Amino acid sequence: MAPFSTSEPDDDPETYVGLPQADAEERARGRGWTTVRSLAPGTIITMEYRAGRLNFEVKDGTVTRSWKG
Repeated sequence: MAPFSTSEPDDDPETYVGLPQADAEERARGRGWTTVRSLAPGTIITMEYRAGRLNFEVKDGTVTRSWKG
């Protein structure tokens, strides 16, 4: 199994807030994020940090929050 990447794109997560979910996911993958995770508000998730992962909180089809890891 290949090791996890320790690098991530030079990209500001705030630029995704306000975008439609599908557009944000496509843009993130195009900018080099290896994992893109979209979550409903209040979803319980593990908090381990994973380089190369971008998280979106999505409400009514729109990204309301975005963060790395």
